[in-house]
Amino acid sequence: MSNAAEITMYGHDRCSDCLRSERLLKALNVTYTKVDVHADLAAADKVIEISGGNLSVPLICFPDGTHLTEPSDPVLKAKLVSLHII
Repeated sequence: MSNAAEITMYGHDRCSDCLRSERLLKALNVTYTKVDVHADLAAADKVIEISGGNLSVPLICFPDGTHLTEPSDPVLKAKLVSLHII
């Protein structure tokens, strides 16, 4: 089983997609680290780098080195299943 603690979600509290993804992760009892891109400018730069020039959130990074940007709930859940996190 993958270490769910290695999941990092970049976002901010005024982002409705971020809040939706957080609700899903919490409902599925998935442990993750939340990084606020408004409070941490280095994190914002990292999101821009990963996303190819865009500050698109939520950006969710997984232990296998992949990431999802603004995923729908079904896409996020399928990713967690594929990594054996849920």
